[in-house]
Order: sequence, then structure tokens, then C-alpha cells
Amino acid sequence: MYVVTVNFQIKSEHVAEFREAMLVNARSSIEKEPGCRRFDVTVDESDPAHFFLFEVYDDEAAFQKHMTMDHFATVNRVIEPWILDKTFKMFHMVN
Repeated sequence: MYVVTVNFQIKSEHVAEFREAMLVNARSSIEKEPGCRRFDVTVDESDPAHFFLFEVYDDEAAFQKHMTMDHFATVNRVIEPWILDKTFKMFHMVN
């Protein structure tokens, strides 16, 4: 399994909009992408503008496919101006 984590720091005035857009992206990824096994959207208890995504794909190819999907492109375009900081990390599941 291929794991992707993403940390977002969002402009405070766009937190609610970001949350909704990212939940749409997560639902669409699970429903439309057979290689997407998990897509969790979480928020820091002490900082409502800090979001953390935990995504699990069958393999790197499934993640690369995710990045070509229409729902991903649409959400990415919408949220881009709201982002103050964004960091990705990729992992391989050990089990």
C-alpha cells in the first residue's frame, strides 16, 4: 500500500470552504477511484486552520491516477488561493 499525507495551513477566512471542498474530494476519491482505499480529512484540535490528510492507495500508480482525476483538478484549483502552506510526504505501508 502507498500512503500519502498532506499538511495544509489555510487562511482563516477560508477554513469552512476548504473543509467542505476537501470532504467532496475525499468522497469522490473513495467512490470513483478503485485504487483509493482510504482518504481521511482531519483538523488540528488547537488550530482549526491546520488540516491533515491521510490517504491510502493500492500503489503509487493509483495515487498518480488520483492526481489526473477531474474531481482532484477541480478541488485543487478552487483551494489553491486559500493555502498558506502545504507539505506532502509519501510512505509505503509496512505489514
